[in-house]
Amino acid sequence: MLIQEVYTLRITGLGHASFLIEVSGKKIYIDPYALREDTESADIILITHDHYDHCDRESINRIKKPGTHILGPESVAKKIPGTGILRKKDIVHIDNTTIMAVPSYNTEKGFHKADSGMGFVIEHEGKRIYHSGDTDVIPEMSKLEDITVALLPVGGIYTMNADDAVDAVKLIKPEIAIPMHYGKVVGSRADAEKFRSRIEKETKTRVEILENRSLRI
Repeated sequence: MLIQEVYTLRITGLGHASFLIEVSGKKIYIDPYALREDTESADIILITHDHYDHCDRESINRIKKPGTHILGPESVAKKIPGTGILRKKDIVHIDNTTIMAVPSYNTEKGFHKADSGMGFVIEHEGKRIYHSGDTDVIPEMSKLEDITVALLPVGGIYTMNADDAVDAVKLIKPEIAIPMHYGKVVGSRADAEKFRSRIEKETKTRVEILENRSLRI
């Protein structure tokens, strides 16, 4: 008998820190930035903070439709009218998807303060997707549990670099790690490859590089 695999969730990399997560026919965008004109409309838009490469008004307006939920910190609400304000540890339930706001900040750099942005954990049918936002390795990462996929910056300067992101994976212990925040504003494919090489040698986590491609889980 032929057994068909059933996928309940699909993640598509859209460049930089932008992702499309599709669950049960709904489209969830995180930090849409410099999106193509033919990008499909959103049911939910999550924005980690108000910097231009994460809170891109043109991209948001392109994918927004009547009834789209836009969620983010207060700094985003000041730029994008209609944004539902989240604070860290807030939990929102939309249909059968749960969204939790989690800490995201620089520990020594001054680009992202603890009260200015956030990351997200999206849970759907037992799968948990963590988008870290622009962050360094922070103690709160060790409190994340049962993460299926971790989306982590590797470009450095404003965020973790590839080596730091390896340390983050060792704290989080996700099944899959996806590097982000490289190739446009800072960093390069080489950073993503360095991350993959170290992760595969030093951990049990699988690395997927999603440059304009999708991953089904």
